[in-house]
Amino acid sequence: MLDGDRIWMAQGEKPCYLLLSQANRHGLIAGASGTGKTVTLKVMAEGFSQAGVPVFVADVKGDVTGMAEAGQMSDFIRKRCEDSFGLAPERVSFEGCPVRVWDPLGGEGIPVRVTVSQMGPMLLGRLLGLTDVQQGVLNIVFRVADDQGLLLIDLKDLRAMLGFVAEHRGEYTVTYGNVSTQSVGAIQRALIAVEDQGGDVFFGEPYLDLDDWFQCDPRGRGYVNILNAARIVQTPQVYAMFLLWMLSTLFETLPEVGDPDKPRFVFFFDEAHLLFDDMPKRLGDKIVQVVKLIRSKGVGVYFITQSPSDVPGEVLAQLSNRVQHGLRAYTPAEQKVVRAAAASFRANPSFDSAAALQEIGTGEALVSFLDEKGTPSVVESARVLFPQCKMDAADPEVLRGAVTAQSDLMGKYGTAIDRQSAFEDINGMKAEEAESQRLAAERVELERERAEFEKERAKVAEREEKERQKAAEKAERAQEREMERQRKELERQQRTLERQQERRDAQIRRTAGSILGAIGREASRQLVRGIFGTLRL
Repeated sequence: MLDGDRIWMAQGEKPCYLLLSQANRHGLIAGASGTGKTVTLKVMAEGFSQAGVPVFVADVKGDVTGMAEAGQMSDFIRKRCEDSFGLAPERVSFEGCPVRVWDPLGGEGIPVRVTVSQMGPMLLGRLLGLTDVQQGVLNIVFRVADDQGLLLIDLKDLRAMLGFVAEHRGEYTVTYGNVSTQSVGAIQRALIAVEDQGGDVFFGEPYLDLDDWFQCDPRGRGYVNILNAARIVQTPQVYAMFLLWMLSTLFETLPEVGDPDKPRFVFFFDEAHLLFDDMPKRLGDKIVQVVKLIRSKGVGVYFITQSPSDVPGEVLAQLSNRVQHGLRAYTPAEQKVVRAAAASFRANPSFDSAAALQEIGTGEALVSFLDEKGTPSVVESARVLFPQCKMDAADPEVLRGAVTAQSDLMGKYGTAIDRQSAFEDINGMKAEEAESQRLAAERVELERERAEFEKERAKVAEREEKERQKAAEKAERAQEREMERQRKELERQQRTLERQQERRDAQIRRTAGSILGAIGREASRQLVRGIFGTLRL
């Protein structure tokens, strides 16, 4: 219940107020099951809302949604008003808070999504339960994606990226380190488990813009952002890593504001033990760093858990505003926890804190808040106020109305978007690579065919050359034969001519002999006639 610049949380020997100016110093609400932690959370959250401070609350059991409805006077509340708080029942006003219901698994509520890249390798490795070696491989996959400009939005992007790095591990070993196929296979199997738990809905776009959680309603009351975590808490690592992502994102994105008059935002981390169970040291150190420094961003963080021992000592030391409900101590180990919890308070001489923790009933607690100087107040054994909102879960119709009223946010986050990212880019690269391989194979085949063609052409040219040579040789031989024939023919003709000449010569000689003989004889006759005067034949 808001009282000026402070929230009236409980009443002991004196009122217990949570000062808004000290509310970003973080806090703890602890106690065994059934001791009233949820009621304390509601009283505190509605006080911040009334002060204009937006709040985030994870609704693990489904009863936080009652903050959307106004509470009602009951005999129990009337009795507490009169006996414990000095309030006249008729002066008590009941009203609900402005509520926004979010659902990371696509149920009844405004969808909440986060991208794989935003989650980062460290938180994602924790979510997947990876070993140190597998975590190292996941770091390499994220680094390659960043260097290649590949967006990791949903799980199919991460799966495609894992396969891509595995296929090209030889190229990345020198630059990034060794990538074993066994580690990649283990990560792929872990991704299947996360998908089965709703990770395929949780990872994606449009991703959550935390500015939408820093809003106030028209009356100036901060919105109570209720995360429907009844299903997601069944997968504790997904739940814890989502809340831790939110916390780290707040730390990284919000500007420094120092010590404001009131927080800019208050973050309630219910079932806090889920965050710290089996927490790797490196991640645990990061959580301690965030818790220590985020108060300067104007953010108050309140852990809700059953026992203070669920929270590491370094974190517990930062939780200055404490409401410790009853603890059960049946074993020596549990008794030790009780003593440690009691010792963390500034002692009140009027009672034994350790004994009180085991005796106080439901709705009662040991309370210590910071005063104006930032000093823890003396612990009070007090009764926690009742919330002005409904104690139990809200009626389904009221919740549906609260979701419907946020039509602008449903329009922004209601429909998932699957834009081009690593999955499509890698498939495109694979297609280009396959096309390049096909073209290279075609080039090799063409070169082979060209080589065979050139070889065959060379053989044909060689055969043609041989045939030309044979033809030339044949022609030459034919020419030689023809020349030989012509020579022989000439010789024959020569011999014929010579024989003819010889016959002519012989004929001439014979003819000449005949003529000469006749001439001689004629001459002789002429000579005789001449002498004797008579012709003699």
